[in-house]
Amino acid sequence: MADVEQLDSATIDTALPSGAEVCAACGAPLEAHDRFCVACGAGNDKVVTPPPVVAEVLKKHFRCETCGAEVAADVSQRSYTCAFCDSNYVIEYAPQETGRQPPEFVIPFAVTHEQATEKFRVWLRSNSWFRPGDLAAAQVVEKLRGVYLPFWSFSMLAESGWSANIGEYWYRTETYTVTVNGKSETRTRTVRETEWWDLSGRHHKYYSGYLVSGSRGLDQRDADRIKPFHLAALKRYESGYLAGWLSEEYSRERDEALEICQRVFYDAVQRDAAAFLPGDTHRSLSVRTDFGSINSDLILVPIYLLAYRYRDKVYRFLVNGQTGKLDGDKPISGKRIAIAVVAGIALVALAALAFSLLSR
Repeated sequence: MADVEQLDSATIDTALPSGAEVCAACGAPLEAHDRFCVACGAGNDKVVTPPPVVAEVLKKHFRCETCGAEVAADVSQRSYTCAFCDSNYVIEYAPQETGRQPPEFVIPFAVTHEQATEKFRVWLRSNSWFRPGDLAAAQVVEKLRGVYLPFWSFSMLAESGWSANIGEYWYRTETYTVTVNGKSETRTRTVRETEWWDLSGRHHKYYSGYLVSGSRGLDQRDADRIKPFHLAALKRYESGYLAGWLSEEYSRERDEALEICQRVFYDAVQRDAAAFLPGDTHRSLSVRTDFGSINSDLILVPIYLLAYRYRDKVYRFLVNGQTGKLDGDKPISGKRIAIAVVAGIALVALAALAFSLLSR
């Protein structure tokens, strides 16, 4: 058998390509990402960790000068019509101007654009008699857009002290007299009484799950109309989810959203404290609540949005991009409603006349 020639480090160095790494212990060649030498097992302190590959989605950013909405659109889009107020008064801006925190979670779209469009057409045709005759001819369907909108999600501990008058029912038998056919009769009945006493105590509960719109273009009333969103479907945010969709930067700051959320949670505390009270009834309930252990997440949620103008008034149609729940506003024809009212009055008058004639 031929002897195996053992190369020294100098020989190896001359045999390797320029710039290649070798093991400091035995001189064996090393790849750039080897953590250990394959020949002797020695550690490689020059290992290079490759950077993570992130699929960054290029976006162009617009700000509406009318309603203040800020939207990230496809980079090839040269202009933008605001989906919130149907305005063309928009300007392009650089995202580094905002200094806002990035989103932490996203709920992906589950409703397709075709499904949302069909929902709009069916919705627009419903109750069509009371709508203006030229509404169906309005070219508005192409304005339906899928947008990832920012929402703030909070969780917090509510620590409450309460005081109230607690009532407990008790019953007594009462005797009374009635006159029947000119004769007096004695009867009994059960009467409910309430005994009251003062009571106070503490109530603690953890609250979460209420989403506050981070968009000034979508007020909280409209946002609540298409809830709920199922938070179990949350995904850790990655820019790839935004490919092919518009996305808005939040314009309602965290502190403002927190005040809105705490008002909602405070109402929930009132209800929960009332349900927690002993006794059969209560009155003069007073609840003092402090919120602590507050955590927040910035979430992008999927919404199809259509804003259209009819006779200088903006109307809005919304579809929950996760569940398909929809809501919106449509113009009403004053003339058609007046006709319906007059027709209704005429029918009532005719019915009254017919009844009067038949009664003779």
